[in-house]
Amino acid sequence: MATLSPSADPQYLLRDLFRVPGLLSLARVPLMVLFALVAHKPWWAFGVLALAGLSDVLDGWWARRFKQTSPMGAVVDGATDKIFVLGVVITLAVTHRLTPWQAVVLGARDIGEALLAATVLLRRDARARHHEQRADVFGKATTGLQFAAVVLALWRSPATPWAVVLTGALGALTAAHYARRSL
Repeated sequence: MATLSPSADPQYLLRDLFRVPGLLSLARVPLMVLFALVAHKPWWAFGVLALAGLSDVLDGWWARRFKQTSPMGAVVDGATDKIFVLGVVITLAVTHRLTPWQAVVLGARDIGEALLAATVLLRRDARARHHEQRADVFGKATTGLQFAAVVLALWRSPATPWAVVLTGALGALTAAHYARRSL
């Protein structure tokens, strides 16, 4: 994800969407649709998850490696992550691979992060608005558990509820940590 400098006023430029990192981020939207179309075939759906994960790693790597980080890239990366995850969770609920409560638990983190980001962006204090927000070890661990829960749900594993509960618990701790850091 692109970082935002606390001292600079960010410019959200449309052209940044059409650079490689922006296109890699935007690729997660059609991948979410593809996931919904192949969710009944776990191996295909797993392949789509892997492609989405690869696009998430590559967009950040490319942006840093070729000095193409931008405020627009940071926003688009985060937004497409949320769209993809919520689309996957909704698909798994509609196909009865997740119960409604499991879908709420797995989707709550991404909805909460989106609301937190909106709160920070709407603050009048420029320093608070433009501070750097990076994933830390808690966020990465929560993402890993979320991925494991989704994979278990794809194959209708009896371990899915436990993975969802663990993801929700760690997600709540992570959200509290991010909120304390951001607000």
